[in-house]
Amino acid sequence: MSSLLKNYVNREDFKSYEDFKENFQFKIPENFNFAYDIMDKYAEIDPEKLALLWCNDEGEERRFTFKDLKEKSNQIANFFKRIGIKKEDAVILTLKNRYEFWFSMMALHKIGAIPIPSTHMLRTKDMIYRIKNAGVKMILTIDTDSLIKTYEEAEKELKADLLKVYVNMNSLDKDIPGWYNLSKEIEDESMEFTRPTGDESTENTDPFLIYFSSGTTGQPKMVLHDFTYPLGHIITAKYWHNVVEDGLHHTSADTGWAKTSWGQLYGQWIAGTGLFIYDYHRFDGLNLLRMVEKYKVTTFCAPPTIYRFLIQEDLSCFDFSNLTYVTTAGEPLNPEVYQRFYDLTGLRIMEGFGQSESVVLIGNFIWVTPKPGSMGKIAPTYNIELLDSDGEVVELGEEGEITVNIKNGSPPGLVKEYYKDQEKSDYAFRNMHYHSGDTAWMDEDDYLWFVGRNDDIIKSSGYRIGPFEVESAVISHPSVLECAISGYPDKIRGQIIKATIVLVKEFTPSEELKKEIQNHVKNVTAPYKYPRIIEFVDELPKTISGKIKRGEIRDRDKKRI
Repeated sequence: MSSLLKNYVNREDFKSYEDFKENFQFKIPENFNFAYDIMDKYAEIDPEKLALLWCNDEGEERRFTFKDLKEKSNQIANFFKRIGIKKEDAVILTLKNRYEFWFSMMALHKIGAIPIPSTHMLRTKDMIYRIKNAGVKMILTIDTDSLIKTYEEAEKELKADLLKVYVNMNSLDKDIPGWYNLSKEIEDESMEFTRPTGDESTENTDPFLIYFSSGTTGQPKMVLHDFTYPLGHIITAKYWHNVVEDGLHHTSADTGWAKTSWGQLYGQWIAGTGLFIYDYHRFDGLNLLRMVEKYKVTTFCAPPTIYRFLIQEDLSCFDFSNLTYVTTAGEPLNPEVYQRFYDLTGLRIMEGFGQSESVVLIGNFIWVTPKPGSMGKIAPTYNIELLDSDGEVVELGEEGEITVNIKNGSPPGLVKEYYKDQEKSDYAFRNMHYHSGDTAWMDEDDYLWFVGRNDDIIKSSGYRIGPFEVESAVISHPSVLECAISGYPDKIRGQIIKATIVLVKEFTPSEELKKEIQNHVKNVTAPYKYPRIIEFVDELPKTISGKIKRGEIRDRDKKRI
């Protein structure tokens, strides 16, 4: 059975990267809705086609066809509508890698509600900010005590009255006062759900999906995509991940991150491949490889941090004969990691670059011979230009901000706007360009090389971390007067978080105080954001206007290494 890909592109096969870059085009239908036009369509023409293969550390395994997904998502959509969810209602999801995430996302797309996938590691203050600013109407979460407590505290603080739904992760049924049990609620719901018409139907420009993306000069931004967003990921899945018809693709990512949209959902299904989901408690490189081998995964994507862990293992005992293609994104890939993995497996790690605001913008696409350390070449339909501070295109070899020229319109997959923030939207889309905030340079062969982020985003173990959020957490400790958060180079994680701290007069620097501050940060924000390095100083480097010069701190640290 052929995939649905042919319905949404002018051609499927290209002779070379140049042919791909110059001639690839999308075919965008009116009122495209991924849940109906892709998932339900597969359920109609090939109902037993594998959509999702899920397993966990307890030995549980579930296989879901597109027919299964259609029926489950219809039941959930009917339940959501019954309790009052309608078009453009915002719904926050913290489901980790439970298979109910995929059912629920499709249900929300069918209704036209706006899903906001979020990590389960967020704390109460993080949830308060998200619920308030996105106007969240419903919460959908796994039933861990910490998450239930976090949401209830946020609801109380906001004096809100939210719809609250939980997924029971245990075999024993339980009731949580004030919460709906998803599995119980959908038992008697119909497996049929009629596509809405009239005012309740969706259009291509309607709000489709929101991700919160960290910034350094304020709180996280709400990245809003429209209903054409999944089509943009055709480039990600087919021509970067190189997924194959009826294959099995795995991307290592929590459902709270945009990486899931990149590699565990949209483009992969359009191109006709199944998804392999490993719902682990704690990452273990050897366990991941065992699962990849056991389930015969064909294509694989992970952040560079995971590859750094993998090359430290004995890979000779694994059979990689089914694994044909591997990719990476999220942070720059060290050339030595690329070479070591190639020596051990014979597989070239094909790097790519993009953001929560986009699909893959730059990549080592399937015809491109990678240059280790390079992000690759420009994706088709994306008119990438490297601009200097005056908005002029830089020369070859010169550094410039990665921007997308949108004078002829925005391509599918590019952020629609920053939700409810016209000022940030206007700044990002100034002068008929989308400004990424990331800097790169291009060589004479049209390969792009990443330099850094303009606004100091820290990339650690695949996470994007905004210094402002961490600084706020550190400063909330009574001993801290001022704080600057910066990225410190690390061979395993790419970067780790460093806090440069000025103490109030009553406190004295000590190792005990460092540990106390670290534990404090873990308790008030997501644990992965805590500073692994703390340096106490008398004063922070600042500009004349009083702004902290984080670049000076980073430069000083590099000289010490």
